[in-house]
Amino acid sequence: MADTNEADESLGLAAYSTFAERYATFAQTKPHNALYERPATMALLGEVTGLRVLDAGCGPGFCSEKLARGGATVHAFDVTPEMIPLARQRCVGLPVEVRTGDLSAPLDWLPSASFDRIVCSLALDYVRHLAPVFGEFRRVARPGALLVFSMGHPMRDWNDVRCRGDGTYFDTTRFGMYWSGFGEPKPYVQGYRRPLADILNALSETGWMLDRVVEPKPLDDMKVADPRLFEELSQAPGFICIRARSIPLSPEVSPPRGDSSIPGVTT
Repeated sequence: MADTNEADESLGLAAYSTFAERYATFAQTKPHNALYERPATMALLGEVTGLRVLDAGCGPGFCSEKLARGGATVHAFDVTPEMIPLARQRCVGLPVEVRTGDLSAPLDWLPSASFDRIVCSLALDYVRHLAPVFGEFRRVARPGALLVFSMGHPMRDWNDVRCRGDGTYFDTTRFGMYWSGFGEPKPYVQGYRRPLADILNALSETGWMLDRVVEPKPLDDMKVADPRLFEELSQAPGFICIRARSIPLSPEVSPPRGDSSIPGVTT
């Protein structure tokens, strides 16, 4: 069901606090995650040996673990307190620091110019305004750093009447639905769908240069794991994965932060 009303609460926190442990269990092997989005997102990060990586919206630590095992030092955070011990347990013994943090607020505990890579896997769908988030990512990124993130595909969500509501493609719409595949009771999850231009423009306005866009196709292993889903995602993408590179900002320009007063952005 779609709703254009904007809530102050974190949609991610409201949803995932109700099924964090089940998400950690099922998403580890769930085809949508393990055989589709996660491989595409991680491939965009490239070699990470010796690099400092920020895992923003880390959930139960799937990406953090893989990055650390690939030779990176990882700082991870998530808005859902129930996810923190799950991520710490998954990454025990690895160079991973995990804490709570909110994507929609300034990342005040992180120093500027401190990360070589930033990854944000399927977390930005729960944030209404992207420019302040990308601005904070730009602030903590080192020169030439890469930002990799994944989201629901704008056109896929527009084609789903449950997501688009009564507005046009050009509107940003808040919607909610019950998710299957994570056990019972089915969790009710709300998020935002928005036009592609809003995503790309928020990047360019905050000091990021678009580097690559991937509309992923499922791995061949999904043919056996879920033939119906394999056929569906082979026809049209469910997610979009984007890589951007930080570019120098002029001295008088600084990227917007979570408390930005950019016109049209409320915090």
